[in-house]
Amino acid sequence: MMKGHFTLPGEAGYEALTFSLAERWGADIIRDSDGTSLSSEILASGYDICSTICPVREHNEWIRAHESARQQTFLCTAPRTATGERLTIRLMDGFFQEQFQVNATPDAFRNWQVYDRTTETEVSREKWAYDPEAGEVSAETVPWHEYTVSFLAWRVWEEISMYNHITNHWDKEKLLQLNPYDGEARAFLQGWMARWCAEHPHTRVVRFTSLFYNFAWIWGADKRNRSLFADWASYDFTVCSAALHDFAEEYGYALCAEDFVRQGKYNATHRVPSAKMLDWMAFISRFVRCAARELIDIVHASGKLAYVFCDDNWLGLEPHNGHFGEFGFDGLIKCVFSGYEARLCAEVPAKTHEIRFHPYLFPVGLGGAPTFSPGGMPGEDARAYWVSVRRALLRKRIERCGLGGYLHLAEGYPDFISAMDGILKEFRAIANLHGGGAPYTLKPRVAVLHAWGRLRTWTLSGHLHETGEHTLIHVLESLSGLPFEVDFLSFEDVRCGVPGGIDVLICAGAAGDAWSGGVRWRDARLMESLTAWVHGGGVFFGLGEPSAFEGGHRFLRMAHVLGVDIDRGVYACHGKWAFEVSVAPGFVTECAAILSRDDVRRTDGTARVLAAREGVPAITAHAFGSGMGLYCAGHVYGPGSGRLLQNLILFAAGGGLSPEGVSDNPLVECGVYPGAGKVAFVNNSASVQSAGCWFNGMEYRVEMEPFALRIVEM
Repeated sequence: MMKGHFTLPGEAGYEALTFSLAERWGADIIRDSDGTSLSSEILASGYDICSTICPVREHNEWIRAHESARQQTFLCTAPRTATGERLTIRLMDGFFQEQFQVNATPDAFRNWQVYDRTTETEVSREKWAYDPEAGEVSAETVPWHEYTVSFLAWRVWEEISMYNHITNHWDKEKLLQLNPYDGEARAFLQGWMARWCAEHPHTRVVRFTSLFYNFAWIWGADKRNRSLFADWASYDFTVCSAALHDFAEEYGYALCAEDFVRQGKYNATHRVPSAKMLDWMAFISRFVRCAARELIDIVHASGKLAYVFCDDNWLGLEPHNGHFGEFGFDGLIKCVFSGYEARLCAEVPAKTHEIRFHPYLFPVGLGGAPTFSPGGMPGEDARAYWVSVRRALLRKRIERCGLGGYLHLAEGYPDFISAMDGILKEFRAIANLHGGGAPYTLKPRVAVLHAWGRLRTWTLSGHLHETGEHTLIHVLESLSGLPFEVDFLSFEDVRCGVPGGIDVLICAGAAGDAWSGGVRWRDARLMESLTAWVHGGGVFFGLGEPSAFEGGHRFLRMAHVLGVDIDRGVYACHGKWAFEVSVAPGFVTECAAILSRDDVRRTDGTARVLAAREGVPAITAHAFGSGMGLYCAGHVYGPGSGRLLQNLILFAAGGGLSPEGVSDNPLVECGVYPGAGKVAFVNNSASVQSAGCWFNGMEYRVEMEPFALRIVEM
C-alpha cells in the first residue's frame, strides 16, 4: 500500500503538474473539483477518473422554466417591539437578499405565522395582512409586546456557490438549486443522470456532493454578522409545501412554521429535538433514500461506482441512522479537520471509507484565513490537521484519502508538497496495520449519552472550529484516539435500562442543551433507570452541566450520584464542605484540560476531590452503591488531556492507570496490532519524546522526533 488509495484533484491546463504529483504521491484516481475540469489528456491518461456531481445544482435553465421547483425554507424576522396598536414588519430586513426571496404563493402563504413573542402566542389571521408590493406584514398589536413573522422563502442562490463566489471570488454563473420533492424535478433528475453517465464514458467513480438538501446556512445583509445561522445537521432547509402536505397525510398531524423556526432560534442541533422534528427528519430521510437510490441505480447500470461526499448537501443522508446501506453507495467520503470526524467516517457501514485532507487547495480556508494565498502556510496547516486526525486512524481503519480544490495552487508552496509526502507515507503505513485485524482495546466500554444518540455519532453540529467552545466536542476529540470502544446512546435508549456491556456513560453539555439533556431529565423513569444502573456498578461521568434541569430540588438531576451540584445562586446562605485534594497515583494533574468553575459544590462530605482550582472542586469521584459518579468541570482537548480523560475512565471503572497496550508518556499515544505483530507510536508534541509500552509481558520503547510516527515489530 505504498502507492494507490489516494485521490488527486487534477486540472485542465496543468497536465504536467497533475501527472507529476500523481506519480509522486502514488495516486490511483484523479478527480475534478468545483470550479475545475479535466482535459482529454487527463481523461485518457489511464488513471481512474472521479467526477464530481451535485444533483440539485448546475440546472439553472431548467429551474428558471420551473420556478416552483426551487428549494425553500422558513425564515423568522427579528423581533420588533410595538409602540402602538399596529406594527409593520418588513420581511427581508436583515436577510441577504441575494440568497432569499419571499414566497407568497397561496400554498406557501397558508403556512405563514405572526407571533406575539412576549406571550408566545400566535396572532390570529384576521389581525394581520401582507402587502406584496412593499414586502411587509402589518399586524394589530399590544403596545410594548415583541412580534415576529415566520414566512416561507425561496432560496435563490445555492449556498456553496454563494460562499465560493464571495470568499474565493468565483466569476461564473450563480447557481440555483432544484427541489427533488417536486415531481417534475425528480423525473428531470433521473433523465439527467442517465444522460450524464452516457456523456462521461471515462468516469469510473461518480462522486455525489452530496445529495439534495444543504445544511442550514442563513446569511445576513450586514457583513458584521454575515452568518446569522449555520448548523451542519439542521433540517431547516428541507421544507416545501408539498412535503408538508404529504407529512400531514402520513403522520396524521400538520407541522407549522413555528415547528421550524422555534422562536427564531431554528432547529439547531444544540437544542433538544422536538418529537415533531424527529418525525420530520425521519420523513425526509426516507424520501432522500428513495430518490437517491433511483440515481445510484442509474450510475450502477452504466458500470460506474457511486461514492458520496458526506458534507454540504448531506441532509437526509444520516450515515448513522441505521439505513445507510439502503442507498447502495460504494464508498463514503468525509472531509476531516479532526480525529472525531475521522471516526465518524470510519464507523459508517460503508464498503470504502475515504477522508479528504485539509487544507483544501483554495486561496482562503473555511474560517476566512489565507491558505494558498499570501500569508498562508498550507504546509504547516496540513501537518497540524494530520496530527489531529492521525491518532484516530490508529483506532479505526480508513482505506482511502484525497485532496480537493485547484491543484495549480500547490505549485507555489513546496512546503505543502513536502508535507503531503510525509502524510501519505504515514497514512498508508497506518492503514496497513489494520490489515491484520483491529487494534487492542481496553475495558471498559464507553457510551456517550445525549438527546440525539446514534444519529449524531462522533459529531455535534459542525467542525471543531464551529463548535470549539463546547465541552463535548473536546471530549469526542480526546476519545477519538483513546483505546476504548465508544457507543452513542439517546435518553430513550437508556430509559428502561442501560444496554448490556456498557461500563461508563459520559454526559457532557451545558444546561438545557441536547448534549446535557435539558427537558429529558424531567422523566422520572429515566432517573430511576440510571440511578439503579450506577448503584449496580456502572459509572456516570458528567462534564460541564450534566443532567442540568431547572425546577428540581437540585440543579443537576444526577447530583445524588455525582456527589456535587452547581449553585445557581440559591445556596448563598449555605455552608460549604471543606475538603482536601486526594489524587490517585499516576494521574495527569498539571494539564490545561483541568478546567474550573466557581459554582461547583459538594452535596455532602463524601465526594472525593481529585483536582481543585482556587478552593473549588474541579474533578470529583463519588462512590454510589457498587458504582461511581464522576464529575469534571470541563474538558479541552490538548497536550496530555487525552491521557487525563483516559485515566478518569479507568479509575472510575476500577482499572489500573497504566494498563498494557498504552504508552507511558501522555504526549505519545500508541496502538497495538496483535494480528499485524506491530506497535505504532505517534508523538503528538513539538518536542523529542521517549515512550514505552508493555504488552504480553514485553516492553517496546522508542525515542521519537517531534510529531513522528514509529512502528516497531512485536
